[in-house]
Amino acid sequence: MTSQPALFDPDIRAMRRARAARVGFADFLHLEAMSIIGERLEEVNKDFNDKIIVSGMPDLWARGFARARVIPDTDVLDTKGPYDLAIHGLCAHSANDPIGQFVQLKRALKPDGMMIAVMFGGQTLTELRACLAQAESEVRGGLSPRVAPMGEIRDLGGLLGRAGLALPVADNIVLNVTYESPVHLMRDLRAMGETNPLAAQARTFMPRRLLERTQELYARAFSAPDGRINASFELVFLTGWAPSDNQQKPLRPGSAQARLADALKTTERPTGEKPGS
Repeated sequence: MTSQPALFDPDIRAMRRARAARVGFADFLHLEAMSIIGERLEEVNKDFNDKIIVSGMPDLWARGFARARVIPDTDVLDTKGPYDLAIHGLCAHSANDPIGQFVQLKRALKPDGMMIAVMFGGQTLTELRACLAQAESEVRGGLSPRVAPMGEIRDLGGLLGRAGLALPVADNIVLNVTYESPVHLMRDLRAMGETNPLAAQARTFMPRRLLERTQELYARAFSAPDGRINASFELVFLTGWAPSDNQQKPLRPGSAQARLADALKTTERPTGEKPGS
């Protein structure tokens, strides 16, 4: 039985991150993700004394969550436990087996322990993807994988159930960031350690004409009023719980004891009927 080839190359990913650390890591997206997770944890009526964090930037995430054990995002996680809380910190989008990592974290949780993961979603860098695809089609007559694929929220939410986590919830925010030019955006991606980690990527530098055409298309289609260019980053948050006997259970379909229309003090109409008809 043959195994599926890896989508991401862990050696390339490690090299990208090491380079980012040398040039001065651009950490603003990680800081935003950490801030949002911190706010959400404050709203949970539960004490989290034993915490584990999976991160490609462990030093950064360790500073954000006191007394947490922080481990790298290797395929086989160095979990021990048990833990009250597990955080997967903005690195599942480049994991070859994110479900496998979520399963490992679920197994390391105490019953009714919480897992929250944040990862980039499919709306991330939509502008750059579109311009690169059009430019490469024009300049080279074809496409090569230059930006890693990222999942849509409706698909990413299903990872929690497949990992065996209970009460799954998925939501997102889209951050709009402006840059002086597409080149400045690409420099920032390099400083984030988020340039192309695909195993099937082209092993040559981007041709100058391709870069120039990408910049032309980007400036034309996605310029802000001040002349800067827009870039989107979607953060998808996935929350689930280790199964426990004392957790709330969803009601069986059709078991409701009251009508929603009564609660909303409105009139229920048959499907397809328009108001006033």
